[in-house]
Amino acid sequence: MATLTQPASVKSAPPRQTIGFVTACSIVIANIIGTGIFTSLGFQLNDIRSGFALLMLWVIGRIAALCGALCYGELAAALPRSGGEYHFLSKIYHPAVGFMAGFVSATVGFAAPVALAAMAFGHYFNGVFSVGSPVVLSYVVVWIVTIFHLRNLQVGSAFQNISTLVKLLLICALIGAGFFMPSKQPISFSPAPGDKAAILSGAFAVALVYVMYSYSGWNASAYISSEIKRPEKNVPRSLLAGTSTVIVIYVLLNAIFLATTPAEELKGQLEVALVAGKHIFGENGGRFAGAIICLGLVAAISSMTWIGPRVTMSMGEDHWLLRWLGGKNEHGIPINAILLQLLFVNLLLLTQRFEDVVRYMLLCSLLAVLGVIVLRFTNPELVRPYRVWLYPIPPVVFSVITIWMMFYLLRVHTAESLAGLATALLGLLLYFCAQKRRDHSR
Repeated sequence: MATLTQPASVKSAPPRQTIGFVTACSIVIANIIGTGIFTSLGFQLNDIRSGFALLMLWVIGRIAALCGALCYGELAAALPRSGGEYHFLSKIYHPAVGFMAGFVSATVGFAAPVALAAMAFGHYFNGVFSVGSPVVLSYVVVWIVTIFHLRNLQVGSAFQNISTLVKLLLICALIGAGFFMPSKQPISFSPAPGDKAAILSGAFAVALVYVMYSYSGWNASAYISSEIKRPEKNVPRSLLAGTSTVIVIYVLLNAIFLATTPAEELKGQLEVALVAGKHIFGENGGRFAGAIICLGLVAAISSMTWIGPRVTMSMGEDHWLLRWLGGKNEHGIPINAILLQLLFVNLLLLTQRFEDVVRYMLLCSLLAVLGVIVLRFTNPELVRPYRVWLYPIPPVVFSVITIWMMFYLLRVHTAESLAGLATALLGLLLYFCAQKRRDHSR
């Protein structure tokens, strides 16, 4: 492979670079801080009870996310175009591999997390304000946020920045109040006998999947790099700044949850922030924590509504069969792609079931990060405005952690993992069918 693979392109208006560094950072932060941080700890406590091991989950997840962000920063600077894994894998390996990643993103990768966040919003909003049906509320929040993004990109930027800022302030207030809480739980965050075995266990690897779901979004600004001002500089900076900010918040927030609330009350619970909020602030703390979660979920829905359609739009620009998805209005907004994601989200909301969706994206992220190494060998002359620090350590570390998770995930959740693989293979099949039909029509 001597040159970058070029997919067939459909002519499209050049993207408008209207997003600055601050907005790009807020997109990364909002896209990471979503459903996972407010729900995953209760499930982790089912198999892991050591305070040190639980925090190590978030530390290892932090290392993986930071290594991934460094790698995506190089790819986004060297290959500056919206689309994320779809664009990267199309250029590095083959358009079929990129199409597979884009298909997963379009059908599951973004629509499912949006649906999950909307379901959580419905339940938390109903719990805090005791109004409306959770099911109806989940639909309402998705439609309202989508309308915001259909109107104007500047409106979306303002909403993203404000909602992210308020959410961070409220989470910091929760962390600060937890630190000053007089009564603490008898849990130690220092290493203890047996912690090494727990960290190397299959249960730890599977629990790490929940953590990576909580960290998912560290690559957010790479999906919209062609709409970011000076992408060769601002995309890597936003990935690193956004991920680093969330890393600190996550470790502190989980430490507060564990230090202020009995583990038995958190174990198996979805609403861990509500439970912890009652211990930190009293009976009304649940409402306060619920308000934090509601705002965080709205911001997460907003960022994924912004990013997901850009992947679909990029596919529409490159593939004639999907060219209707590549269209944009006079403001540069991909109307058709946004409406398609809205359709998928509404279909997923019909299930009203919380499901772990991170397994669908592990393979695509792994291939993208390995692509950094592949490009160094196949295209050493490629201009790289940003290069991975301490190369090749970050891509190797990310790949080892991801493969470790995927191995145990396949062993423990075989059926679900195979379903995720089937989704990816369906994307490959669709690509080759479309190519065959296109060649036949010529």
